[in-house]
Amino acid sequence: MDVLSDAITAMRSGRPHSARTGRRGRWAVRHSSFAGAGFHVVLRGTCRLTGDGSPIVLGTGDAVFLPHGSAHGLADGFSDPPADPPVTSLAEVEDQVSPGGHDESVVMLCGAYLIDRTRRHPLLDELPEIIHLPARVGRHPSLRAAIDLLGAELERRRPGVDAVLPSLLDALLVYMVRGWLDEQPDEHPATGWTAALRDPRIVAALNGIHDDPARPWTVEELGTRAGMSRAAFSRRFTALVGRPPLGYLTWWRMTVAAGLLRDSDLPLSAVAARVGYGSEYAFANAFKRAFGVAPGRYRRQ
Repeated sequence: MDVLSDAITAMRSGRPHSARTGRRGRWAVRHSSFAGAGFHVVLRGTCRLTGDGSPIVLGTGDAVFLPHGSAHGLADGFSDPPADPPVTSLAEVEDQVSPGGHDESVVMLCGAYLIDRTRRHPLLDELPEIIHLPARVGRHPSLRAAIDLLGAELERRRPGVDAVLPSLLDALLVYMVRGWLDEQPDEHPATGWTAALRDPRIVAALNGIHDDPARPWTVEELGTRAGMSRAAFSRRFTALVGRPPLGYLTWWRMTVAAGLLRDSDLPLSAVAARVGYGSEYAFANAFKRAFGVAPGRYRRQ
């Protein structure tokens, strides 16, 4: 898998939740902060989103991603919202598919992704509180296609919708993050994960680590993969990624191990082998340094 896919996979847990929401007349709602990532897609109409900054006007086809689960508000697009709108949480959205009524002036798809914040990938930590991806002609065609498919599925409950919706919501998450990365100007700061993913040399090394975390990589081997000298590669990698190459390799190995412990029944020896440790003892020591608990206890918790 590529780095972005792996970062999202490591972050995600469980199934995404979504609900179709129809509004009419004057309305407003507040969504409280939560330990996850939220999203809104406007399927029809216009509304406003408020956060810490200026209100954002949302139109048909617009998508909003809240990667840190930040508190925010939504209201109709023409009047001041009431002083004390009802407060809900996107984390508590229940899966709903309903056709609604023809008198709804605004129709939205709202929902949340569950997040394992214990091993949140630093690539996602760099995302802003609110990502607004407007429906511009010719921009983000994959995102537009996913939104169109979601809208079509929500028109009426057809056979197979329960299987289709989670897959479409997973695709929506990838396209929203990818859309934000594509929007960053060329003069974006020369450090950080956005710059790392634009550097083909560093991406080559990262893909090597992510493709085969069990391999006994050396800095020299990773530098050769990147087409750079050992010293130049180490400096460049550390400046962009925020960790030295072998430090990132260990961090990623422990992230993969945590996912295996959480989501599989593999014995500890097999988990250790999957992430490059020849002995269960060495793996347990490394895991405890990273998480503060032994792998067996982590699995039980």
